Amino acid sequence: VQLQASGGGLVQAGGSLRLSCAASGRTLSRYSLGWFRQAPGKEREFIVANSWTGSTTYADSVKGRFTISRDNAQNTVYLQMNSLKPEDTAVYYCAAALTPLVRTTRQGYPYWGQGTQVTVSS
Repeated sequence: VQLQASGGGLVQAGGSLRLSCAASGRTLSRYSLGWFRQAPGKEREFIVANSWTGSTTYADSVKGRFTISRDNAQNTVYLQMNSLKPEDTAVYYCAAALTPLVRTTRQGYPYWGQGTQVTVSS
């Protein structure tokens, strides 16, 4: 499966963005999906994961502000980001794994999108 992330940009603190991750090659209906981010000089960190069985796990840093959703008909997963903070600035990556399990580590995902930059100004 190939993944294409988009929707990043520059936003002021407190604002919102919605990221998209479009898949091609395979349907996402049996894939678990995740979003990660990587700030300059830092490790890539887990944000949220959603399994096709309906389970979802959020990192504490984004809980209550970010929401993952998927549109299987469009073969796309979304990340709605509200109440953005400057510390949310990073390159955001979507990832997929052919499993019913929620995975929260990079090693759990064999398929990755190319990343989209999100910059939050103070």
